[in-house]
Amino acid sequence: MATKKKKPASRAAAKTGAQKKSPARKAAVKSVARKKIKSRGRTSAPAKQARPRQRVAVSHHREEDFKADGLRTYAKYRDLGIADASNGLARAHVIRLIGPCNPAEVSKLHFHDIEFQMVYVLKGWVKTYMEGQGETLMNEGSAWTQPPRIKHLIMDYSDDVELLEVILPADFKTVELAA
Repeated sequence: MATKKKKPASRAAAKTGAQKKSPARKAAVKSVARKKIKSRGRTSAPAKQARPRQRVAVSHHREEDFKADGLRTYAKYRDLGIADASNGLARAHVIRLIGPCNPAEVSKLHFHDIEFQMVYVLKGWVKTYMEGQGETLMNEGSAWTQPPRIKHLIMDYSDDVELLEVILPADFKTVELAA
């Protein structure tokens, strides 16, 4: 008749004497032990700066809202009220490029010091050049992003082109580059 071995009461009791005294085992135990990390003068994480409160902005189409008071002399801008409503977090406007296109006036290489820029073609078409991308014809329904400080220019556009542009932050610097 076979005798049954008695099951140890705990894991520690189940270890053999060689396992308990093994130097490798002791080193492994030490390596996983938690060490107290000294504080370097900080008692808590730095407070995250709160963004200003935003409000609802509603903008309905009105022809009289297109103004020639924007970045480009060959464009009219309809501000959508996002800059005020977001306390400067973002700007959104509809840009109507004035035709016919004069490449000598519009085709100037530049970049914007922004965090984000997206353009959507509402109507017509526009031909652009972006550094690393080359020339691209954007038609009604096309959209693109322009990474921060990417060099770009408008090459040509239809007489009826309208673009929706969203930019972060609302106020930014544009740098014109020499030809």
